[in-house]
Amino acid sequence: MSGRSLQARSVAAATLAILLSLVAVGVAVDALVARHLHRSLDHALRRRAVEVAQLSASAPALLTRPGALDSPLAGTQVSVQVVDRHGRIVARSLDLGGRVLPAAAAAPAAIRDGRSTYETDDHLRVYVAPLADVGGPAAGGAVVVAASTHDLNATLGSLHLFLAVGGLAAALLGAIAVALLMRRALRPLARLADAAADVERTGDPRRRLPEPEAVDEVGRLAATLNAMLASLERAREGERRFLADASHELRTPLTALRGNVAYLARHGATPELVADLEHDAERLARLADDLLVLSREESAAPPDEEVRLDELAGEADRVEVDAPEPVAVRGDRSALERALGNLVQNAERYGPPGGRITVTVAQADGLARLTVADEGKGLQPFEAERAFRRFWRGEHGKPGSGLGLAIVQAIAERHGGRAYAQGARFTIELPALRDLSERPGTKGEQ
Repeated sequence: MSGRSLQARSVAAATLAILLSLVAVGVAVDALVARHLHRSLDHALRRRAVEVAQLSASAPALLTRPGALDSPLAGTQVSVQVVDRHGRIVARSLDLGGRVLPAAAAAPAAIRDGRSTYETDDHLRVYVAPLADVGGPAAGGAVVVAASTHDLNATLGSLHLFLAVGGLAAALLGAIAVALLMRRALRPLARLADAAADVERTGDPRRRLPEPEAVDEVGRLAATLNAMLASLERAREGERRFLADASHELRTPLTALRGNVAYLARHGATPELVADLEHDAERLARLADDLLVLSREESAAPPDEEVRLDELAGEADRVEVDAPEPVAVRGDRSALERALGNLVQNAERYGPPGGRITVTVAQADGLARLTVADEGKGLQPFEAERAFRRFWRGEHGKPGSGLGLAIVQAIAERHGGRAYAQGARFTIELPALRDLSERPGTKGEQ
């Protein structure tokens, strides 16, 4: 992985993109300008050839007059050479001196075929055109017009130099602009990184990252990270409370167990002492089991098994079941059995002795509800809000780990639902699969 910073990579990428764009634009501009200059030169040569052809047809005696063919065209010196039908030179411009235009092959072909042609030879642009078979000695011959391409090539060279220098300057300015913009844009990220390093060094999730004033991507990132820190703070605080509560709950049975062991060491075993030791050991084992189950539920993966709540309720002991239709959820069967068992045990513990316990399974509005109700007076509204907290036992003070309903809540939340209490009715509410009763002849199937 490259060790270069994000700013350096961004500047390099922007500079490269600018250079590539300018190269593409430069190539296009060069091609357009070169095409325009070549077409302009060809048009000038053709126009001069037409003038000579008209002169040959209307006043052939003027062709041989010295200087008649020497007239610059648009500031460009154009050389003219006229040959007869046999390829012999009839007239020529004075600027040629002792030179002959390179049209040895093109002129006979133009005379023979009657077609005009362009050639480029030794930095000359040459145009050869046939002459009409009328007039003086040049009748049926050809006119050869040529101009130097030196000025054209010089113009294109200057254009190339301008494009190269301009492109490099634009790329440099673009790189500087991108570097400044990136430095300004990354400054809030640098502050976030420094603040996050402080949080990592101190290990204190109560600290928060500075949030930029601008509501942009960096601002949303800072807000998200602060929300994450707040969540971690709540989780750590919950763990601290859990450890404190668990230590408190374990201290009572451990103290009783140590006292009984000390009594056993001094006085020996009695049936009552053995019973107390068994009770203390069972209480510790139950508390440890509940703590383990709660920890596993809070860290377990989402369930993916199809579970029929009506069948689950039908397997419960010592309860009356009201499940008139099949209701299915996506869940963990063993965990849901544990939750139902905890609710039934809670009803047995707090309901009247010998009272009826009813398990109801229903489905409505896409939600499946598993409700356990007893004939007791139930919870007050303020108690119902705290009933599913860890180690909460209410005012009855009956024995228990205080984790049964907390386990029910953890199981419900892992299944994407919730658990709540209303009086003596305790309900697990979960997302339901589609109504199985709508499929005739498939009761007991999904």
